[in-house]
Amino acid sequence: MLAGLRKSYGDVHAVAGIDLTIAPGEVVALLGPNGAGKSTTVDMLLGLTKPDAGIVHVFGANPHEAVAKGTIGAMLQGGALLDDATVGETVAMVASLHRSPMPVVEALRRSGVEELANRRCNKLSGGQKQRVRFAVALVSDPDLLVLDEPTAAMDVQSRREFWKSMHGFTDTGRTVLFATHYLEEAENYADRVVLMRAGRIVADGSVAEVTSLVSGRVIRAVVPEAREDALAMMVGVTEVEFRASRAVISTNDSDKTLRELLATYPQAHDIEVTAMGLEGAFLSLTSDDTNGADLS
Repeated sequence: MLAGLRKSYGDVHAVAGIDLTIAPGEVVALLGPNGAGKSTTVDMLLGLTKPDAGIVHVFGANPHEAVAKGTIGAMLQGGALLDDATVGETVAMVASLHRSPMPVVEALRRSGVEELANRRCNKLSGGQKQRVRFAVALVSDPDLLVLDEPTAAMDVQSRREFWKSMHGFTDTGRTVLFATHYLEEAENYADRVVLMRAGRIVADGSVAEVTSLVSGRVIRAVVPEAREDALAMMVGVTEVEFRASRAVISTNDSDKTLRELLATYPQAHDIEVTAMGLEGAFLSLTSDDTNGADLS
């Protein structure tokens, strides 16, 4: 639970008063543009940064107590690994710091690095290092797992395998909070999405609830001989992406936009009209002229 949380660095209000309660067993995605306050919020949750005001409780304990008990496991993107230690030695060392850790072999298996147990950390790829950081976070057998950009440096296949491993953890009823720039990960794996902008929460709810805050639809079509500036002038259009005759048109009145599109470009084809989606909601709700909404 975070209540009235504030943190400033000089004149910069990194976190400007947020309230957030996460229920046991929830998988929550923390989203926002750079400078939104996500990292500062995570640091205060983990006890790495002291808030200027407000309280942080993790299963009834303060962050330092929760970390000491192994209640929180954290996978930080910049977490250092010992170059000369093997993967197995690294995870075993962290396990030795906790009273009731998960068996090292199980942590290696769950994170998908069992076959790397005897490899030194300085011989790992970026994606493999991320998986080892995941094993380090898991080995305390935490009730809350905090992940900061967990799939950074992973290729598409590695990302899929990572989330498959994560399902095994969340299926046991554990709580997960993850920050990511991959919006499709939030859309596919989060029970709940929390959007931050300028140190505040501007939206909080399920993916469907958050996307419902933004009106409009997206029209995708192949439009030969069209110009992006001309498409942008059509009725209802709020944003246009145009590459190699393929247009992606965001509009707040898809019926009128589509009628004008077909009247102006009768040769348009492969037309698809969809709801705005999480990416559109993210861009709209975190823009500078958005007041936001809280669904919690």
